[in-house]
Amino acid sequence: QVQLVESGGGLVQIGGSLRLSCAASGSVFSIETMGWYRQTPGKERELVATITGGGNTNYADSVKGRFTISRDNAKNTVILQMNSLKFEDATVYYCYCSAKSLRTPLSLWDYWGQGTQVSVSS
Repeated sequence: QVQLVESGGGLVQIGGSLRLSCAASGSVFSIETMGWYRQTPGKERELVATITGGGNTNYADSVKGRFTISRDNAKNTVILQMNSLKFEDATVYYCYCSAKSLRTPLSLWDYWGQGTQVSVSS
């Protein structure tokens, strides 16, 4: 129905920056919320940041002031700018969106990307 393609993951030094991108494609009718989650082994998947269609943002306390989420509605793309990276930020990041598809335009469904690795070195 809807596919999410992530890019921008990689290795960065402590205190460095990284920019993650995610583009939604396929049978998209409309997109409500887009965002990023992350999951570290031994922990549940947790919210990093989300942004609604109206531009309202929500951040995890641990990333406030360091990460910035934005979106390009024309391109169905969400961006996560990560600055001042810490060891605790190193894990797999998953793109997320809630969207209505052309096949079911009255229903919101959750979609997930396959994940992109963010590694932090000293």
